[in-house]
Amino acid sequence: MGYTNSPMVVYTKLSPNHSGQRTMAIDRITPHCVVGQCTAEGLGDWFAKTSTQASSNYGIDKDGRVGMYVEEKNRSWCSSSNANDQRAITIECASDTSEPYAFRDVVYQTLIKLCIDICKRNGKNKLIWFGDKDKTLNYSPKSGEMILTVHRWFANKSCPGNWMYARMGDLAEKVTKALQGSSDSGGGSTAKGTQASVLKDLSEADAIKKVGALFTADQRKSGILASVSLAQFILESGYGKSELAQNANNIFGMKCSLSGNTWSGSSWDSKSKYTKKTQEQNPDGSMITITADFRKYPCIEDSIADHSAYLLGAKNGSKLRYAGLKGCTDYKKAVQIIKDGGYATSLTYVEKLISIIERWNLTQYDVKDSGGDVIRWYRVRKSWADSKTQKGAYKILDNAKKCADQNPGYKVFDVDGKAVYEPKEAEPAEKVPFLVKVSISDLNIRKGPGTDFGRVRFIKGSSAGWGRLKSGIGWISLDFVRRI
Repeated sequence: MGYTNSPMVVYTKLSPNHSGQRTMAIDRITPHCVVGQCTAEGLGDWFAKTSTQASSNYGIDKDGRVGMYVEEKNRSWCSSSNANDQRAITIECASDTSEPYAFRDVVYQTLIKLCIDICKRNGKNKLIWFGDKDKTLNYSPKSGEMILTVHRWFANKSCPGNWMYARMGDLAEKVTKALQGSSDSGGGSTAKGTQASVLKDLSEADAIKKVGALFTADQRKSGILASVSLAQFILESGYGKSELAQNANNIFGMKCSLSGNTWSGSSWDSKSKYTKKTQEQNPDGSMITITADFRKYPCIEDSIADHSAYLLGAKNGSKLRYAGLKGCTDYKKAVQIIKDGGYATSLTYVEKLISIIERWNLTQYDVKDSGGDVIRWYRVRKSWADSKTQKGAYKILDNAKKCADQNPGYKVFDVDGKAVYEPKEAEPAEKVPFLVKVSISDLNIRKGPGTDFGRVRFIKGSSAGWGRLKSGIGWISLDFVRRI
């Protein structure tokens, strides 16, 4: 069999750590996590050392650049399994350094493209993920099939990490669709030349960037946070029957069905508005009438504004249903306002929206009232991957630093997940008992660790600290004693 290498490679440094030419045909791909946000060059230097005793065919660095370290014709040392590596193309991917070892989106999108390229050059038109070790290893792929395997099946390791492991099915689906010429469109007709007509050809990140720009523009008019509206769009598979929703929903991995809102019962007025009334049920079972004004939308931008109009105009009687939403600059507070207004009954709605906002860094589309500048948030967490530990998000770095200083174990991260500040650990105080020799003739014993506690006569303050007598009778200044 003739072997080729990927044209996506931008850096090559061949490792001595391999077993020579394969003894098996290629019918597997094994993605790995590096456990580090490495560069292609740095990974090459690591694999170039014979002491490393490891290698991979390819590596994808933190910026999505592809390096080659073992040619496809040769078996790499990557998966702790000779049988697997003889059949697999192994790919090391830059990742976070702690579980779930998340990849940056550019890394994941490059992994998809590299798998497509590997399959095409090796005559495969289908990538399969069973999600079961025994089923996978006992399966004999057909001539056009490629199988996904993982390192954790062959060694006591987390690799490729829970982040990537949860996306193996998505990887197989996207690669297979591309190989077989399927569209990621959610169905329905698309207006020629519209923003949505090209969304089906975009990656998730590119689609969010393109759609995010529309929500950002709408926010300047509506005053609703773009991050919150865009997160709702992603979560709910689109709003109404807009072309944008129909063509983007599958890109985001959302359900194919749409809300199908046809605005039945709506009336049209001279101000180009729909006035819509609906009967909705409160959690206690009582019925309320919700009214809101909607724009008649001839284009996608207006269909997005339509959603903002609902959030701003929906009322319970004469009271705004989502009062306080307009002008709110805190995405967590804005999400809670929407939930409290009865927008969704799911108990996890708030958590889901916040998770989407933070996963895709949607706050980058939130703009200030003046000048339309992008707000750059600094987040205080134990780790970037663990969003549940977040103490707060700050526009001013010094405020974020203060928060981290007050919470041991926390760091400050920028919008890209890079730790920009980590408080120095304070040296632990001496807590073990020890003997001292008093160096003055008269030493006050006080009721507490300070000169403001029950003093007999004046002495200067202690610069060396205070020690509590083992008898428990009181405290003495360590300025006047010597440890023995």
